Amino acid sequence: MPYLLLVLTTLFWSGNFVISRGMHTAMPPMALSFWRWALALLILAFFGMRHLLTQRQLIKQHKTFLITQGLLGVTGFNSLIYLAMHSTTAINAVLVNSCTPIIIALVAWARFGDRLSPRRCLGVAISLSGVLLILSRGELTSLLQLQFNSGDILVFIASCLWAFYSVGLKNYPQGLHPLAYQTAIAMVGLIALLPLYLLEIVSGKSFVVTSGTGVTIVYVAVFASVLAFIFWNRAVSMLGANIAGPFIHLMPVFSTILAVIFLGETLTKNHVTAILLIFGGIFMTTFRAKRMQQSSAAKTP
Repeated sequence: MPYLLLVLTTLFWSGNFVISRGMHTAMPPMALSFWRWALALLILAFFGMRHLLTQRQLIKQHKTFLITQGLLGVTGFNSLIYLAMHSTTAINAVLVNSCTPIIIALVAWARFGDRLSPRRCLGVAISLSGVLLILSRGELTSLLQLQFNSGDILVFIASCLWAFYSVGLKNYPQGLHPLAYQTAIAMVGLIALLPLYLLEIVSGKSFVVTSGTGVTIVYVAVFASVLAFIFWNRAVSMLGANIAGPFIHLMPVFSTILAVIFLGETLTKNHVTAILLIFGGIFMTTFRAKRMQQSSAAKTP
């Protein structure tokens, strides 16, 4: 079950990268980020407010953790990604974002002493090679010609924030309901986004409400925010950040598949090879852990 959640999460986030790049001229970054989480919070509050009120004492005890997670995962990560989409390409963004599993592993090692086994290191390397094959269209030397800019730096910083958010889930409060947690961090994130959004408005940046901007907000709120965050949080809590991290490499796979289905692009042998490499690398990082979990469960009386 956690593996399915990770697959769905990366599928939803792939759409988020594509749609944010496609709408970057129609919606300023802070506006998209603010209204994304405003709608997400409205949805979450409908289901999670009861849990939030019931567990308010537990939430108060762990307010530092919740504030930190809200600032990292809601305010910081999303705002930087949307801001980056105004000055970089989707290819560059996905390439830089593919470093996230490595950053997660480094943060997990620095904070908790978690170490990647040689098998998992190899798995991350194999899946990353598949990502590079997709992005280079089979000509890896073309990656040397990519020019990185300020937008790519923002994506890298966003990836670091996401790594800290993911590793931070290890401190998830015992007994806290997932909807209470998600509602709480959405509140924190939205409060922090408000002054940034107001500054953007004062600077003269705004957007027109159309069917396109409306569909965009609904998608990023429902799929990329509510569902993706709940799925990711649940999977990381069950498997750990080091095992969940390599699934981020599925994003270029889904982006390719979406382009074939909706944009009429051709699926090449390089795409197939790259997809097999990515799935093979993910299999190497997860299979041993899954087998060990099953073995432990079998020994439990």
